[in-house]
Amino acid sequence: MVNLWNQLQNLHPFSRKFLTKWIGLFCLFCLILVSCSSQQRISSSSPSSSDNGRITIGTTLKLRTLDPADAYEVISGNILYNLGDRLYDYEIGTNQLIPKLATALPTLSSDGLTYTIPIRKGVLFHDQTPFDAAAMEFSIKRFIQNAGSPSSLLADTIDTVQATGDYELTIKLKKPFAAFPSLLAFSGITAVSPQFYEIGEGKFKPNEFVGTGPYKLKSLGIDVIRLDAFDQYWGEKPANRGVDIQRFSSSSNLFNAFRSSAVDIAYLSLNPDQISSLQKGAEAGKWQMISANGNTINYLLINVKSEPLNRIEVRQALAALINRSIINERVLQNQGEKLFSLIPTTFSDYKPTFYLKYGDGNIEKAKQLLTQAGYTPENPAIVELWYASNSSNKGFLGLTLKALADRDLGGLLKLQLNSVESTTAFKYLEEGIYPTFILDWYADFLDADNYIQPFLECSQGSVETGCVKGSSQYQGSFYYSDRMNQLIAQQRQEQNPEARKLIFQEIQELLAEDVPYIPLWQDKTYVFAKNGIDNIRLQLTQQLPFWTIKK
Repeated sequence: MVNLWNQLQNLHPFSRKFLTKWIGLFCLFCLILVSCSSQQRISSSSPSSSDNGRITIGTTLKLRTLDPADAYEVISGNILYNLGDRLYDYEIGTNQLIPKLATALPTLSSDGLTYTIPIRKGVLFHDQTPFDAAAMEFSIKRFIQNAGSPSSLLADTIDTVQATGDYELTIKLKKPFAAFPSLLAFSGITAVSPQFYEIGEGKFKPNEFVGTGPYKLKSLGIDVIRLDAFDQYWGEKPANRGVDIQRFSSSSNLFNAFRSSAVDIAYLSLNPDQISSLQKGAEAGKWQMISANGNTINYLLINVKSEPLNRIEVRQALAALINRSIINERVLQNQGEKLFSLIPTTFSDYKPTFYLKYGDGNIEKAKQLLTQAGYTPENPAIVELWYASNSSNKGFLGLTLKALADRDLGGLLKLQLNSVESTTAFKYLEEGIYPTFILDWYADFLDADNYIQPFLECSQGSVETGCVKGSSQYQGSFYYSDRMNQLIAQQRQEQNPEARKLIFQEIQELLAEDVPYIPLWQDKTYVFAKNGIDNIRLQLTQQLPFWTIKK
């Protein structure tokens, strides 16, 4: 799931050019009145951080929907993670799968197609409807048949789903998929009340939610979302009375709100300068900082059909040019982790194949490859480097890479910087308009397959034509490799973890050789909290379990 996140503008540009002294005084007087009035309205609608036992979390992320059958954004995933339960979850801070609404991991048939799942008893939905296998069958069918944004995750995988007992669910797949239990931990595949929801294409409830989770939805306002602890929750009860999610129009507003103690916790999204500032405050004991390696990867997409990137030497030269140490220091302010594969370092399947093949900023190798391809300072390779115009980080990265090429490659490679708004870019990636693009990816579920198959698989194409139909065409790289397709199919069927790991290693080696993408860095996740807020724990999915937090 290509997921790229938008940086919003400050909504209060009140500076004016005074025309005369008296008009200026009048404008200033009006501005004071408006500001006071606005502050009064904000205060009346904002949660009070002094509410006994409630936690206030500040964020800049926009909420589009709370319907799990249509939700595909980071903020909706976070909220649904706390409002609902799935069959499986991850042990906090790891990618170790644990039962949730299931009572054990699935039993798998010998052909790798049929999963039998025991279902938990004694669970209630927020509307008091009892949960059972039939309710889980309903929830999964609704996820598929309502045809929302994430529906293909299951529609392309599941053949049938059926309650084969009051507390037994049987799912048959279209073809074997070793990562299927991890897929069932996706935040949108949460149990929903059959009494409240209905099945039917487009029949969504974006502003409501009725599930089985530790919180129930109290209210959904323009600026504040309130969750109350569900006192009939079957599992671990929340350590707080509820959570108020305060949304801010910009990272500057969130930054200032946290520094002034208007919120208890600041979480997604702050820019690198703001994070650095808050880090210093945490070191001085003013507040807390919680950080962890996330699973969002940042990478350079390469259209292997475009000139001169259709030449493997040019793609490999770009891979050798990339200096992740400089990127981390200059662009990220040391707030990222160097990445040498599309699979994150938090997975045991990770192998740093780009480092093993190219090092980290190997200028001599880049020059050698470009010279080998016939390029000279008089006839350089010219590559367009595209990035999202609404991402300052990506823009700074583009400038950094261009500066490295200009300084170190002796005129053999010229990078031409171009930008476009991210939503426009996503519309045209699959059409092959962009030779390169700096992108990021937020995984749907914690398995190495979710960083490989969506990028490299191609269902129709050839080495000569590139990918005509399939994942790599949709991503905009148009990469085609018979061997890669074979390896992806093998790892999806392989149930032995060690054998599957060996397949992933070969996949990563082939990725580094063919270079349809260049991995850049892996995000770190930062949470800042007031002193006295305890037990904040981060999932590798970037989801924040609200129920552990207390003050």
